[in-house]
Amino acid sequence: MAISKEEKAVRDALAKLEKDAAASDAAVARMNQPTVTPKVQSEPVATPKTAAQAMADYRAGERGQTVPTSTTSTANILTPEQIAAQLAAAQAASAAANAAELANQQKLAEAERLRRAGQSAYDVLFTEFNQYGLGSLIEPLKNLITSGASSSELTLALRQTEAYKKRFAANAQRVASGLRALSEGEYIALEDGYQTIMRNYGIPSSFYAKDSMGRQEGFEKLIAGDVKVPELEQRVILGKERVLNGPPQTKQAFRQFFPSITDDDILGYVLDPEKGLQDIKRKVTAAEIGGAAIGAGLSTDLTRAEQLAGYGITGDIARQGYSNIASGLERGRQLSGIYQQSPYNQQVAEQEVFNLEGGTEAARERKKLIGLEKSTFGGKTGVTSGALSQNRAGSY
Repeated sequence: MAISKEEKAVRDALAKLEKDAAASDAAVARMNQPTVTPKVQSEPVATPKTAAQAMADYRAGERGQTVPTSTTSTANILTPEQIAAQLAAAQAASAAANAAELANQQKLAEAERLRRAGQSAYDVLFTEFNQYGLGSLIEPLKNLITSGASSSELTLALRQTEAYKKRFAANAQRVASGLRALSEGEYIALEDGYQTIMRNYGIPSSFYAKDSMGRQEGFEKLIAGDVKVPELEQRVILGKERVLNGPPQTKQAFRQFFPSITDDDILGYVLDPEKGLQDIKRKVTAAEIGGAAIGAGLSTDLTRAEQLAGYGITGDIARQGYSNIASGLERGRQLSGIYQQSPYNQQVAEQEVFNLEGGTEAARERKKLIGLEKSTFGGKTGVTSGALSQNRAGSY
């Protein structure tokens, strides 16, 4: 029998629905396993048909076949519209379950990615700090790995820990003074440089002893004061080599000029960055000049020693100059008294020997005394050498 286009379209739709019904029923069964609670029933209850069963019954009836009714009734037979609705619901549930599963997998994958990224950042930071013996500072940051913190985030967190602040304490003082904070590598390089200088010059180890974290508390003031390694070496030389290990007369003059600085304090004084390097140099040079005078059997005071230092007189120049002055000073004094001339004293001799202001007049006085003595003693004089010898004037 020929069928109409409309009936053919319905049958085609039903055929497609029947094909998809089994697949949808299986998907629904996997996603939504119902919990069956046994209960006593007084009479048989009709079991709802699945979409596939309903479709099979519908097609059987269409072909004139008898539909089993032992556990169901005609009321359970679904119309094509109901089948389509159930199929749509099943498909929607399946799509939602798939979307939820996909979202969960993506969440787990992202968590693993962050964990791996955090572990990588931690490993980089640990390796960097461990080369300085500071790996233990990184240990408290392990809990940040799971958060996927980057290297910069881990570094920032590290610098906020109390252990880090204690280990690099001078950085806070530098920042407070308007200086930039040093990187960990720069900081440790300074410490190593300081330690090398102090060891080379035999400075007591108490000045650079390390604690369990590698911290050298004695260096913090130097780092905070922005003392570079070459400057530290200059300071050590001034205090250790030129005063403590120099001629004993230098240390004697230092104590005389600066009584508040004891022998035990000299190193601490010259290593104090709050004491300007130029001021320390001036003090040490004045002590060397004073020591040179003492060594020649003469004397001087801080004011005169600093004046001479200001003229560029060094310890070595002072030692030679005072040796020359001492050889003729006493005779010059005697002659100036005998011939009633202007006094020829140590200051006058210093003016000529060290080529200072007034040196020309001092040389004139010396020549006059020599001439007077020569005329008295037949061309001989006791002041032709040392401080009163013209060929020495202005040599230093």
